[in-house]
Amino acid sequence: MGRFYPATAAVILSGAAAARDDFAMPICLAQNPDADALLSRDPLALLIGMVLDQQIPLEWAFTGPLTLTQRLGRDLDAADLAARDPDELAKFFATPPALHRFPGSMAGRVQELARVIVDEYDGDPAAIWTGVKDAKELLRRIEALPGFGKQKAKIFLALLGKQLGVRPNGWREAAGEFGAAGSYKSVADITDGKSLLKVREFKKAMKAEAKAKGPAKAPTKAAKKASKKAAASR
Repeated sequence: MGRFYPATAAVILSGAAAARDDFAMPICLAQNPDADALLSRDPLALLIGMVLDQQIPLEWAFTGPLTLTQRLGRDLDAADLAARDPDELAKFFATPPALHRFPGSMAGRVQELARVIVDEYDGDPAAIWTGVKDAKELLRRIEALPGFGKQKAKIFLALLGKQLGVRPNGWREAAGEFGAAGSYKSVADITDGKSLLKVREFKKAMKAEAKAKGPAKAPTKAAKKASKKAAASR
């Protein structure tokens, strides 16, 4: 059996670095009641959803853990996923409707995540964020997980702080722009359909701004020659 959050209680860090909230917010990322209920109570489901949230709509990504549970015929469990035959697990990901655009690679990444949880956290995904001394330590732990780059690690740290009551000292600062109160920049800020639209509007604006700037142009041969000539004359 997997280890679960209480459905309505915040996930509380142990030690003096924790800041306690009496209730966690229900997760609302899949925009599907059953899928979101699983994300709210099962930390492994939430981590898998974060890994899948890449190059596909987030509702698809965060519904994935529920679909995987149904196909496995059991609760998600890190030890179980870590020990499965990779080809067998890949089939669970690839069966239509697939869990991702790239089911094979994502199955491998999720299995790598499960193995890290087994090897480093005794199979308990919530142990990743319990007992840390401060947010910097928590961020390092998240960044070390398969499927989590620096930006995604900050977003997940912000999600833990904003919605699950996991608030070690300095969590907002460690999460960078994603930790700001009242922002609508990432999954950490999605609590309902309206906030989902606001986050999408923000991302759309960022893409449009990046497109307007255009890619940085490589210097031409003439420019390189002129630069070398100028440097030689100094």
